[in-house]
Amino acid sequence: MAEASYPEDLLYHAEHDWARIDPGDPGQATLGITWYAQDSLGEVVFFDPPSVGTMLVKDEPYAEVESVKAVSDVVAPLSGEIVEVNDSLPDNPAMINEDPYGAGWLVKVRLTEPAETESLLDAADYRGSLGG
Repeated sequence: MAEASYPEDLLYHAEHDWARIDPGDPGQATLGITWYAQDSLGEVVFFDPPSVGTMLVKDEPYAEVESVKAVSDVVAPLSGEIVEVNDSLPDNPAMINEDPYGAGWLVKVRLTEPAETESLLDAADYRGSLGG
């Protein structure tokens, strides 16, 4: 499992999801779950990715992650259309545990409401929301 970390270049949702705004294209973002989320879940054993073209609505579930402990909804931190899914996760869902901010990313989206980023937390505020 990865060590606890909350990269400064990400934006965080209170439901333990993150968004990395593409520096070369601020209308696109990569989404995933935080270290805290994967640690709380335990060993992730299944991820069924949504389809390319699926529309995400901020604060609404768009996928499920199954672990040895539980099945949990993945909540969209931002609204947008899925333009890419991490096709390696169905065969290797443990990447979500091993590298939640790198190889364990879930989907890439074309943002429909870029201003929603203003409602997300920075790394310090997210860590504070965890009590640390």
